[in-house]
Amino acid sequence: MTKKYQIFVSSTYRDLEEERQQVIKAILEMGHIPVGMEMFSAADEEQWQIIAKQIDEIDYYVIVVAHRYGSMTSDGTGYTEKEYDYAVSKGVPILGFIIDDSAPWPRDKIEEDAKTRSKLNDFKSKIKGRLIQFWKTKEELHSRVSISLMKAITTNPRTGWVRADEVTGPEVMKELTRLSGENSKYRTQIEELQRTASEQKDEVRHIVRVLSNNSRIFNVRKTKDWSDGKKFTRTLGDAFQYCAPTLINENTNLGVSKSIALKLAGNSYFQNWPIGTNIISDMLADFSSLDLIEPSKKKHSVKDTDEYWALTKLGKQVLKEFRKVLLEEGLTPAPLEANAEDSQN
Repeated sequence: MTKKYQIFVSSTYRDLEEERQQVIKAILEMGHIPVGMEMFSAADEEQWQIIAKQIDEIDYYVIVVAHRYGSMTSDGTGYTEKEYDYAVSKGVPILGFIIDDSAPWPRDKIEEDAKTRSKLNDFKSKIKGRLIQFWKTKEELHSRVSISLMKAITTNPRTGWVRADEVTGPEVMKELTRLSGENSKYRTQIEELQRTASEQKDEVRHIVRVLSNNSRIFNVRKTKDWSDGKKFTRTLGDAFQYCAPTLINENTNLGVSKSIALKLAGNSYFQNWPIGTNIISDMLADFSSLDLIEPSKKKHSVKDTDEYWALTKLGKQVLKEFRKVLLEEGLTPAPLEANAEDSQN
């Protein structure tokens, strides 16, 4: 692709009209795009915004200085210097061209005011802080601009501009096809992830409904005598919420019995199986059939004969989402204290 570069030409205007034309001619001969704002005033805020926008979009900045500082803004800064400072702040490559002091020059194109000459000298010193070229005639300026631009483009190529029909060439079309294929693949993956997430959410909701629609009647005893126990009717959803936090790592059948009893009877439950082993075994079997729990994979002593359970990935999701789903479905878990249906055994 053939790139065209946009090049800003900055200078005082009336004293360098012919020299500017030579710079613009050199740029056009190289096939690039010259940009000049000599008809705009940098002192006018609205026009300065137009100048600044042009500098934002250029690739290179050419500054030509002779023996005039030029018109100044209200703060005493020359329009040309203001453009130069802005280009520097934007990191645009600067190509500076300052007239040789030995070059003959018309007297009416030389600053007469001492303060203005001082500003001009300071400005020249600022430009000389970078690599610059000196010139004596407009023809020499033309030549030096051409050579400097070629070197800058070679050593520091910029974004530039290309024709639209070149952009849509075979290489670009090949890249667009590749990107389109990748986009399609990622879109499929996203849709699959969304579908999987939706299915998992539906599965969680289904399990919550199953747990909430199945109740169990059981006693919680405070002494070894079952006759001292209190009868409770609770859904499997309630029971799961009571014991699931203790199953994140692992827990035993007895531990599950104690976890449920703690929620229903407080700390006064009987420490040795406050809820019957058969009830707990049935509950755990129900949880296991719904893939909420599985035998713990942690290692234990050979002498340890307890049966250990832990939440599955699905079980953790159900635990995490249970209360949210209950709220969305308008369901409420039974209170922890005995309700009106609970009766003394």
